[in-house]
Amino acid sequence: MASPKSIAEKTAVEAESTTYGVGEVTSLKAGSQSLHRKLRSKEVQLFAIGGAIGTSTFVQMGSVLPKGGPAGLFLGFMIWGAVMVAVNECFAEMVCYVPISSPFIRLGGYWVDDALSFAMGWNFFLNMAFLVPFEIVAFNILLTFWTDKVPVEAIVVAMIVAYALLNMISVRYFGIAEFYLSIFKVFLILGCILFTFITMLGGNPLHDRYGFRFVEYLAPGDTGRFLGIVTCIIQATFSICGPEYVSIVAGEAEQPRKILPKAFRSFVWRILTFFCGSALCMGIVIPYNDKTLALRLDEGSSTGAASPYVIAMQNLKISGLPHIVNALIMTSVFSSGNGLLYSATRTLYGISLEGKAPKIFSRCTRFGVPIYAVGVGLAFCLLGFLQVSNSSAKVLGWLVDLVTACQLLNYMSVAITYLHFHAALKKHGIDRHSLPYKGKFQPYAAYFSVVGTVIMMLVSGYYLFMNGGWDTRSFFLTYTIIGVFVLAFITWKVVRRTTYIRPGMADLQVGGLKREIDEYEEQYIPRPKSKMAFLDRLF
Repeated sequence: MASPKSIAEKTAVEAESTTYGVGEVTSLKAGSQSLHRKLRSKEVQLFAIGGAIGTSTFVQMGSVLPKGGPAGLFLGFMIWGAVMVAVNECFAEMVCYVPISSPFIRLGGYWVDDALSFAMGWNFFLNMAFLVPFEIVAFNILLTFWTDKVPVEAIVVAMIVAYALLNMISVRYFGIAEFYLSIFKVFLILGCILFTFITMLGGNPLHDRYGFRFVEYLAPGDTGRFLGIVTCIIQATFSICGPEYVSIVAGEAEQPRKILPKAFRSFVWRILTFFCGSALCMGIVIPYNDKTLALRLDEGSSTGAASPYVIAMQNLKISGLPHIVNALIMTSVFSSGNGLLYSATRTLYGISLEGKAPKIFSRCTRFGVPIYAVGVGLAFCLLGFLQVSNSSAKVLGWLVDLVTACQLLNYMSVAITYLHFHAALKKHGIDRHSLPYKGKFQPYAAYFSVVGTVIMMLVSGYYLFMNGGWDTRSFFLTYTIIGVFVLAFITWKVVRRTTYIRPGMADLQVGGLKREIDEYEEQYIPRPKSKMAFLDRLF
């Protein structure tokens, strides 16, 4: 029998290579025994930022500015931001307790009903997969700032090839790529906020100052202003995300119970700075009735600025800077698509290991890459070709409608799973202060999350029922995913005859996986700190 020291060394250097989960190093499956290193703290933090900040933050958020106005946009993001803080507390406590691969999906099966895990797994996969072509479409829109002569087909193919190369190498190089790409995002969004602050005080060539007010939408008076805010909240449900990106790398993080709590805690500041801060700035730097913005939203394929920040810089007659910012936003969009494809493939890989998807998707290369799962994720990129016969703005709208319901279903399911987890902790007499992460305001935050997500799912297509706004295609794009989720749950429950686990009866050992994780962390030997260790503290 190997000595404890040799086991620890193997865990720290070689066994950590599995893409399945740090707690499952003794039960590697489906050829996932590769020799790649795990993600460090700064890489986990930046992956969470990289996945969350992309097209929506810099471009798509501006699409609701004409409907809610600057005040409505900011208030809408603040309201939904409060819900997302509550959702984050649900994610954090469970995932840090059992940091396995695809944790929030699989824990739904262990603690609520295996049918819920099945529905969540496929829903989250579709969520991530549909967002990849969304980023590709946005990349094309940003490119039209300089020219619309490049064929859409060429852009889609080039993006697919680039994503394939980055996702078919080991997680080591994926982490490095995301690290540097995400650094650009951090400095870019902070730069945009700084730009807003300086120019709003008159620090611009025109020495102009900006206004800030509500806008009426679909109806006059207070009703119209209220509907404008609701529309902005709906956009926020699509834009604000992040806890799922921290969770999805739980199985590939070094010392997850040390790294993950920091990442979850910083999510609150990311909401305030990156999402709510951007909503505030976007409403300040550009008028809600800006002609260039209206042209982009109406036609989508016209050559012109796509980001409100770039439009603002052009309006202020600032030379050079719009080109630099537009280029940096393109790197942000590319990085976001790269991270989304990673999340989609790892989700498909995880549900395959549990028998909820064909086993072929759990086969890995010697570098630990689930090659067939990556292939399926790349296939969704082909939806980017919809731009060939439709405007890019229209295609973006379709994908937003599809994905919004997916995200709300994910967050609702996580909150329900947490309520079962919380009840089990209470039943077994486990002090929550002893957990790696103790969620704030629980279980009330979980109830708040369930109510908030259900309400937004119901009202997300409210505009279809007002003033003759009915559109069959929009209705199905908005609500079909909800029906698919329910159908998947019922089908798996009937076929597999799964059992609903009543609150308080959940297996907190998760089939012995928690004990494996405990042993892993006890035996773990940290690697020497790199010369760039200060970045861990920064991020």
